[in-house]
Amino acid sequence: MSFPKKLTAKLLQRKENNSLRSLGKEINLVDFSSNDYLGLAKSEIVFNNVHQFLVAQNIKQNGATGSRLLSGNHKLYPLVEKQLAEFHNSESALIFNSGYDANIGFFSSVPQRGDIILYDEFIHASIRDGIQLSNAKAYKFKHNDLLDLEEKIIRLNDSNNNNEIYVITESVFSMDGDSPNLKEIVQICKTNKAYLIIDEAHAIGVFNKGLVETTEIHNDIFARIVTFGKALGCHGAAIISSNELKNYLINFSRSFIYTTGLSPHAVATISFAYKELPKLKEQLQKNILFFTKETQRLNLNFIKSESAIHCCIIPGNEKVKLIAQKLQEKGFDVKPILSPTVNKGEERLRFCLHSYNSFEEITSVLENLATFAL
Repeated sequence: MSFPKKLTAKLLQRKENNSLRSLGKEINLVDFSSNDYLGLAKSEIVFNNVHQFLVAQNIKQNGATGSRLLSGNHKLYPLVEKQLAEFHNSESALIFNSGYDANIGFFSSVPQRGDIILYDEFIHASIRDGIQLSNAKAYKFKHNDLLDLEEKIIRLNDSNNNNEIYVITESVFSMDGDSPNLKEIVQICKTNKAYLIIDEAHAIGVFNKGLVETTEIHNDIFARIVTFGKALGCHGAAIISSNELKNYLINFSRSFIYTTGLSPHAVATISFAYKELPKLKEQLQKNILFFTKETQRLNLNFIKSESAIHCCIIPGNEKVKLIAQKLQEKGFDVKPILSPTVNKGEERLRFCLHSYNSFEEITSVLENLATFAL
């Protein structure tokens, strides 16, 4: 059977732009690319604790057996959701199968026809996809530009006929590693009666309970999306919210309703990973500070970041792929981020820092980068 011509043309265009994606292979290099910021994905402590817990509870089940509204709401779900709500100082938490599912489920169901969604122009693809499924109107505002956000809210409020406005941003952006002024966004939303949603995927664990609680704004947020595939080292996500919103999502969020639940093992892993968070954050913060000082010593041009994500802009897919390859040949797993994932001319090397990276590894990878980037 022949392959569709239009699809062939799109793949060919990617090859010509030097931006064709492929699945990575497992490699034994120093990790500067994974989202496993605290090393919990490889934690024997978590693995063993989960196993012992399941054995002790006589839970010998490989799958959830169905959606949570049918047969899949096994006894670990309410226990772990209660744990998450208490940890994040919230009324409730609702676990989804992934961060993608959580964002799709929220934005496709919560904003209604006639409502407005205002989103940061650098917002994650999963949020964009959820917005596309919504019946609400959506407008972007300039990245971390709160004056632009405020002007848009005021203008839309004047002609919105009392429909709701939802504002969505991230506490740490995955491609730049930077953060907005969350306290100022809260004030803008409170003044203009807009509902604020914050995706905390890359902040949980890096900044303890996340930047929402670090900045003490958790009581002013309509919803938080927290994901477990980054610093928690496992799988799934949760929407942290009021009891009313949780009940609404259970009834109307299609990515929650029409999918098989997570296995007992997956839900138990979330619980035990959370218990390890307070023990690991200190070394990660030390590594972030050391990395920043080394980039300054070597006069490397990195986007300002206090998170675990640090990006060096190297324009051009071909050039950034070449430098990444040279670093990999020296033993460092550093990935290039190519257009169209980022805008053309903003291609970059993306360094993810971890609690288990040593100071020696950080110095070595940056000194090599300084040599290759000349």
